[in-house]
Amino acid sequence: MPERRTVALVTLGCARNEVDSEELAGRLEADGWQLVEDAEDADVAVVNTCGFVEAAKKDSVDALLEANDLKGHGRTQAVVAVGCMAERYGKELAEALPEADGVLGFDDYTNISDRLQTILNGGIHAAHTPRDRRKLLPISPAERQSAGAGVALPGHGAPEGLPEDLPEGLAPESGPRAPLRRRLDGSPVASVKLASGCDRRCSFCAIPSFRGSFISRRPSDVLGETRWLAEQGVKEVMLVSENNTSYGKDLGDIRLLETLLPELAEVDGIERVRVSYLQPAEMRPGLIDVLTSTPKIAPYFDLSFQHSAPDVLRAMRRFGDTDRFLELLDTIRAKAPQAGVRSNFIVGFPGETEADLAELERFLTGARLDAIGVFGYSDEEGTEAATYGHKLDEDVVAARLARVSRLAEELVAQRAEERVGETVHVLVESIGSIDDDEGAFGRAEHQAPETDGQVLFTSGEGLTVGRMVEAKVVGTEGVDLVAEPLPGSLACTEEAGR
Repeated sequence: MPERRTVALVTLGCARNEVDSEELAGRLEADGWQLVEDAEDADVAVVNTCGFVEAAKKDSVDALLEANDLKGHGRTQAVVAVGCMAERYGKELAEALPEADGVLGFDDYTNISDRLQTILNGGIHAAHTPRDRRKLLPISPAERQSAGAGVALPGHGAPEGLPEDLPEGLAPESGPRAPLRRRLDGSPVASVKLASGCDRRCSFCAIPSFRGSFISRRPSDVLGETRWLAEQGVKEVMLVSENNTSYGKDLGDIRLLETLLPELAEVDGIERVRVSYLQPAEMRPGLIDVLTSTPKIAPYFDLSFQHSAPDVLRAMRRFGDTDRFLELLDTIRAKAPQAGVRSNFIVGFPGETEADLAELERFLTGARLDAIGVFGYSDEEGTEAATYGHKLDEDVVAARLARVSRLAEELVAQRAEERVGETVHVLVESIGSIDDDEGAFGRAEHQAPETDGQVLFTSGEGLTVGRMVEAKVVGTEGVDLVAEPLPGSLACTEEAGR
């Protein structure tokens, strides 16, 4: 019997890319490829790139070059780029980076096995020509579901042409548009794609041009995938898309998320459901109610504020201001005082004045956010903002970035200290060493994976990965919490496990 072809998937960027990598893994394994963890052990290293901002693109190029260095020193024979950067630049990336043996776009995903085999055999698969993916679906959201069947939507596509007898551990079809999926790690947390694309036209963002217009997955598919993940041992699912608050608008019900969330919370084995990527301008009272009052739904608000000065927001093609944003946060906390809130902000946007920056600082000081990401503005090719005048000097942007970042660090540490004495529900994710520290670590309801800090337990006794426990916050380490497991919670969990 010939030796099986091996492939490693290296994923960069956001949780949406992680879902796409697991779809690719499922397709490849179903066609006979053996998945390996390390690129040096693979015949083909597939790098799922990020194309969001310059720093992310540089990381993607570095990962491709690092994988290329393995060729000739081990098993690796080919390096292939997929993902957002590959989709966004296509031929341009292939010409600029000859070290990549292939640059594949989203349209290649359903035939990923054949594409990799061609490249592995020494053949050439021409890099795709980028196109504005917003034009692939009808302008009217109501017409997109029927038209979307012929459009490549990573995380949406049906596993066409696959054998009936699939390897154990691959996600079964839960509907006509369900993806094939293979988990790439044993984490008790997994992301589930709720939708793809975005209809917003923020002047600084290029994502809609290469991810396309907004299109929802059907609730039955989301539920089916969540049930499968629970069977794989997943305890928390995080719903991801470019804009979760738009979910259902192309299915005829903009309030569909409010209906879906309680159903997801009732899936056997799922202990927590988290929703990410919420637009402040699209928050509805009913959605706030569901997020703050439904058992097993985390009262967690990943709100995309970006700034709070009105003039800057208008230039960004966004809405709101400091007072309206603070009012939204007051509404949320009136219903769930312990609710977690995080957001990202851009400083140094074209035309931003010192008064605008002070307004942002006023908002940050009053908002009591649990996690804050701060980015300095830089031109993104193909965006409206790249054509704006009144650009700030790079040193001014850098100074403002440093200034607001310092403030943000102080504020999130203060917010963490406010939680001392609270009882939190923590999902245990690691026992042993993490970041060179020893102990047991997890995340509370206000902490999303990788972005919002973590909980360090004072004792790991009785804890196991995947267990949900109650703990009392007794201290902080910056944004991280130090918590003591409550004995009653451990006893109840142990009894439930028998």
